[in-house]
Amino acid sequence: MNTLEKLFAEKLLKIKAIKLQPANPFTWASGWKSPFYCDNRKTLSYPSLRNFVKLEICRTILEEFGQVDAIAGVATGAIPQGALVAEELNLPFVYVRSTPKDHGLENLIEGELRPGMKVVVIEDLISTGGSSLKAVEAIRRDGCEVIGMVASFTYGFPVAIEAFKSAKVDLVTLTNYEAVLDVALKTGYINEEDVPVLNVWRKDPAHWEAGK
Repeated sequence: MNTLEKLFAEKLLKIKAIKLQPANPFTWASGWKSPFYCDNRKTLSYPSLRNFVKLEICRTILEEFGQVDAIAGVATGAIPQGALVAEELNLPFVYVRSTPKDHGLENLIEGELRPGMKVVVIEDLISTGGSSLKAVEAIRRDGCEVIGMVASFTYGFPVAIEAFKSAKVDLVTLTNYEAVLDVALKTGYINEEDVPVLNVWRKDPAHWEAGK
């Protein structure tokens, strides 16, 4: 666990972008019950933190992926950060819709990519990885090379790890589930008895039930 992972976890917990409620779980859009909720979009409301995320994503791209021709944000959560990163790096920016627009040109990718471009995809959060990898597929269909993805946070679900491996996509994140739990425990945000509950949930989130 590196310093950045812990530092960013602290910042997310401080602004309550991450909520851990083992005894009072959330319901995700998928219908999954979850004791853990992450909303990275809250960072946009804090200028210093917004800038921190932008610069750390830029640094990660330059260190991990080298030559990049364009930045792509996954709609909707990663559009703002993707645009900020593209501006900082002075690179073209596009964003990828979850479904094609139902009118006009019916675009799936908004913006312009040219065949052969090396693209880094920006995502705000990785859960199962499904929507993120659909964006990768769309960019590849346009004849471009996805050289990697940078996300603010990942739950590290086994299903996502396997999906990224199968799709041959290098994923780098600023922080992750382990770092958040470590910081939350050390700061008293959660108790020792909450950790086994959270870990059981992460192993099989689709079938987890509170209190079991």
